[in-house]
Amino acid sequence: MKLEDKKVLVTGSSGFIGSHLTERLVDIGCDVKAFVKYNFQNDWGWLENSEVKDEIEIYTGDIRDYDVVYDAVKNVDVVFHLAALIGIPYSYKSPLAYIKTNLEGTYNVLQSARQHDISKIIITSTSETYGTAQYVPINESHPMVGQSPYSASKISADQLAISYHRSFDLPVAIARPFNTYGPRQSARAIIPTIITQILNDQEKIKLGNLSPTRDFNYVKDTVNGFIALAENEKAIGEITNICSNTEVSMQETVDTIIKLIGKEVKIVKDKERVRPDKSEVDRLYGDNSKIKRITNWESQYNLEAGLKETISWFENNLEFYKPEIYNV
Repeated sequence: MKLEDKKVLVTGSSGFIGSHLTERLVDIGCDVKAFVKYNFQNDWGWLENSEVKDEIEIYTGDIRDYDVVYDAVKNVDVVFHLAALIGIPYSYKSPLAYIKTNLEGTYNVLQSARQHDISKIIITSTSETYGTAQYVPINESHPMVGQSPYSASKISADQLAISYHRSFDLPVAIARPFNTYGPRQSARAIIPTIITQILNDQEKIKLGNLSPTRDFNYVKDTVNGFIALAENEKAIGEITNICSNTEVSMQETVDTIIKLIGKEVKIVKDKERVRPDKSEVDRLYGDNSKIKRITNWESQYNLEAGLKETISWFENNLEFYKPEIYNV
């Protein structure tokens, strides 16, 4: 199924990945309805100044509200469900908020899509559902381990989505992106945290544990993965990794960013930024053979190329961030 000319709903459209996906869907000719969380300022997040702002339909609401979601899904062909609470540290403070947003929000999307007979629903998962790698590279058969309330909420949402496919034949596909980075990402994530502190001329940058490894994906590659899965019928009823099939440590990532920016800094370990021992995911290294087998998707960016574009964007948009403050 080609997405061109299709009516598409994107939840979480004002966020990091969601805003990039929204713009890309407009580029390929979709009629996009962008679901944005209702707020008193009528703020559309990263879509506020987007070049496609006047080409999309903005729908404000709360993903936790079934009636609103039901109304948003009406007369739509395809749903990309990205709305979620994603900050792992905050999930230690308020696990219930993650259950209500990530699990109940996904239920609202699934049930509404079922009622409206939607052609395709893409549910956004996360590599955090795997926990620390028990073998590498991690394929879709790897056990799921909830090492944080966040990951547990996403495991639950994934399983609910699979149950809707098996019980009601709902055309659900689960996209499981690994560690996406790029322009507009929250400074709670490791790469923006490093970049914003250095660009803020801080001689000492505060970071957490630098020994874990990650499989980083530039946001444009992640977005293209979402679209490839939406257009491929083989993805229905399946969980599919979107990853680079490479592994890099946090320390190596820091070193690369410092080299690209060209400033000397000292790294200070901040205990507040360190996860509890049993909750830390020590190793993530994904297998992307499935998405390459069932679609024509290929990663276009290596880490250095993606970091160059990311750093360039942050250099011009640092005013949106508060590098001196750590916000869980």
